[in-house]
Parts: sequence; structure tokens; C-alpha cells
Amino acid sequence: MQASWGRNAGLGLALGSAFAFGGSGVAAKPLIEAGLDPLHVVWLRVAGSALIMLPVAWRHRDLVRRRPALLLGFGLLAVAGVQACYFAAISRIPVGVALLIEYLAPALVLGWVRFVQRRPVTRAAAVGVVLAVAGLACVVEVWSGLTFDALGLLLALGAACCQVGYFVLSDHGGDGDNAADPLGVIAYGLLVGTAVLTVIAQPWSMDFSLLGGSASMGGTAVPAGLLLAWVVLVATVLAYVTGVVSVRKLSPQVAGVVACLEAVIATVLAWVLLREHLSAPQIVGGAVVLIGAFIAQSQAPKAPSGPVASGSVLAVAPDEGASGEERLSVERAGT
Repeated sequence: MQASWGRNAGLGLALGSAFAFGGSGVAAKPLIEAGLDPLHVVWLRVAGSALIMLPVAWRHRDLVRRRPALLLGFGLLAVAGVQACYFAAISRIPVGVALLIEYLAPALVLGWVRFVQRRPVTRAAAVGVVLAVAGLACVVEVWSGLTFDALGLLLALGAACCQVGYFVLSDHGGDGDNAADPLGVIAYGLLVGTAVLTVIAQPWSMDFSLLGGSASMGGTAVPAGLLLAWVVLVATVLAYVTGVVSVRKLSPQVAGVVACLEAVIATVLAWVLLREHLSAPQIVGGAVVLIGAFIAQSQAPKAPSGPVASGSVLAVAPDEGASGEERLSVERAGT
């Protein structure tokens, strides 16, 4: 009962994270159209979030000593890497194509879990990934831009790999007796990301006066400061917090597939708020993504069906009636 509640809570957090991340583009695009450079918007997003999370970073300052590699990896991959690679990619290839390649991450997560960690994955998760990727291809209408350069493709694939790091590191940070508090990991990840993006974006060249004006959202004037506040508070701080916690309650592969809903949510919000209307294939694709995400999260990752040799230890698959702690201890004994 408790495990089921935890899973449902994890699913709710994953959906909340997808919604929060999905709203970032809708709020950021008017700022870009108002004259801000895309990389400057990314820097404002990450730096503003890092500033808000400073008290959390101070509270969990022991993480710098206990888990420096985790914090550095999260900042470089999950924060700076995804943002920098994605924005560099869309400067060379269509946005929809870059988004589709980035959201190959759930498939890459499954590959990581299955072949690197040598942990079994459910057939439901695999089927969900296939459906989600196919649906995303329709959502972003990948056939509308089939001429790209190799560097753009590599940058988009780099964003996908960095997103894999986000899911894997989010899950890894909660392992063992030396578990890292997710809020602390996010806080320091944002600080590291800010440092890296400062070098890339060079914010000192930004026209900060634009933030005091307004931007057009679907023909409606909206204060630029309000849009930036949404990007920072909701699309970054709330999105990362709910996302990391959801990975720990679900699993990297399941949370990764549910995260595909971000593209659907972003497209729908753009339709409603920016008047960017959806075509029939996009609507069908969104439905397919929803179906894929539902299938993927419908089952927990499979436990080994028999004894698993691990060095000198012989671990036995946990019994269906075992408690959560007993299952966890047995699973760890076999890894």
C-alpha cells in the first residue's frame, strides 16, 4: 500500500515536472522575441534559480565534501550541458528536430540501465519509449525539416546524453547511506551551471533594460519581469525539484518516459498562449506520447527472475510479499 502510494506520488511529481519544464519555452520565447539573446535567457534562468536556492546550498554545504563528483556532474550535465547543447543545436537545425533528438534520452536511459548497470527493464517501459519517440516525431513534425548539418545533429545528441545524466544522477544521488538530499543537489547543480553558462553566455553584454519593459505573448502585452519570474521559479526551481524527487520515487527509465510529455505540454501551451496552432499529426502524436507514457509507468521495473551471481555473493530475487526494505536490501546485494 505504501509502495503504491509512493509510486503514485512519484508519477504526480513527474507530471508536475513535465508541465513546469514544458512551460519554459512559452514564457521564454516572448523574451527572445523582445530582443534578448537565447543564451542570455538561459543564463538568467539558471542564475536566478541559483540565487533563490543559495540558502538551500548553505544548509547542505556538507555535500561539497561528501558528494563533490555528484554535484559537479549534475551541474555540468543536467543543468549547463542540456541547456547549452540544445540552444546551440537549434541555431543550426530546426527546433522540432532538435527537440525530438533530445527526447531520445528515455531510450538512452533504458540502454544505460540494461547494458551498463545490467539491471532488467520492463517490456512496458521499452514499448512506452518506442511509442513516445514515435509520437514525438509527429508532435515536432520531424518530416518538415530533413536537411541538417552534422554538427547540429551532434549537439542535439549531446543534449540527449546530458539529459540521460540528469535522470541517472538524480537516481544515483539517493543511493546508499551517503544519500544526497535532492534539494542540495539541485542547489549546487544550479551554482555549477551558472558558472559554466556565464563563460558561454557572457551576460555582461546583455541589454538588461529589456527586462523592465513588456513582451508580447500571443498578441497580449505581458511584463518581461513576470515572464522571467515564471521561467525561474516554475520552469526551473519547481521543475528540477519535482523532477529529481520523482526519479527517486519511480526509476530513471519510467521518469524519463513520463518526461516526454514535456514536448506535448510545450506544444499545447504554445497553441493556447502563443497562438501556434497544432496540425492533425501533432494532435495524434500527442495522444501517442500520452499512451506511451501511461504504458511505461504502469509497471515497476522487473526484479530478477532467479538467482543472480555477483562476485562471491549469490542474490535471490525478492519475494513478492517481501517488505520494501527487504526488497531494497536484496536488490542492492545483487548489484
